Amino acid sequence: MLEYVALAALLLSITALFYVFVFIHDLPHRMAKKRNHPQADAIHYACWLSLFTLHAIWPLVFLWSVSNKTTFTVAVEGGNAGAGPELGELKRTVRELQERLAVLERAKPASGRAQGA
Repeated sequence: MLEYVALAALLLSITALFYVFVFIHDLPHRMAKKRNHPQADAIHYACWLSLFTLHAIWPLVFLWSVSNKTTFTVAVEGGNAGAGPELGELKRTVRELQERLAVLERAKPASGRAQGA
């Protein structure tokens, strides 16, 4: 009876190890899909190709999957017709911060002279 329990435990652990291996193997593809990587399909194929290289290229595939650089576009001052209220709020905040900075810069030399005297 104990032999059957040991055999069942062995088969269960081999199956679990196989599924963990496949999960780790497919991790770069999952990360690429989550990050909306433009080459997610190629990363998926490279993951499967890494099986045949005994995972020698898996670290490279992993780095490839996390190297998605998202590009941001900045609206030009005169051409932001459809920019929305966020841009107006951002401009207002920048203007307020510039005014506060100007006030602080004007106040700094006066306080510096008072401390030195």
